[in-house]
Formats: sequence, structure tokens, C-alpha cells
Amino acid sequence: MAVTHQYLPLDQVRPGMILSDVLLDAHGQVLLPQGAVLTENTLSLMPRHGIDMLPIAAPGISPEEQARQQEAHRARLDYLFRKYDADNPADAATSMLHSYVSSYRLGAPV
Repeated sequence: MAVTHQYLPLDQVRPGMILSDVLLDAHGQVLLPQGAVLTENTLSLMPRHGIDMLPIAAPGISPEEQARQQEAHRARLDYLFRKYDADNPADAATSMLHSYVSSYRLGAPV
């Protein structure tokens, strides 16, 4: 399953929260690694690097909530790809897109 995360504005981020992704600056340089625990000091330096949103690991959710979210994602994908025909060889681009989006949203292998 994909990492559960949320993007929060800098003013809502609190010390002790954990980054869900690597944090890069505008030049692509790593500022903080994935899993870094944020401190008051690191948060105070974010505006200097032009960062106003952070990917924060969401608190643990119950298995029932995970299943509900998975089902909601699956239903949304079914709706978005409702005209997609998996048996049509001329639809290779849509097939690839469907595979990648499903992998990202549902954690299914590509």
C-alpha cells in the first residue's frame, strides 16, 4: 500500500511531525530525508528555502478505514476509466496509464 500522507501548510505543521517524502529545495537538492522528525529549528528554516507546504505522514489509521479508502479509490478509478477497454490492443497508452494510476492509488504492482 502507498504511504499515507497529507500536504500541510507550514503554519499547520508542528514539531514532532514526520516527513512522508524526501524534502527537496528549488534546485532539487535534498533538504531532509523521508522519515525525518521535524523540529522547531528545521521548521523555522523552511521559509528561507521557499517551502510553504510539507508532506507529512498521516497518523495511523484503522484497517477498516484503510479498506474503506481502498474501496473509494477503486470506485473512483472504475469511474474514471469506465470507457477503457483492456482487450483493445490499440489502447496501449490508456492501459499503461491505468496501470500506473492503479499502482499509485491502490498499491498494486505495475
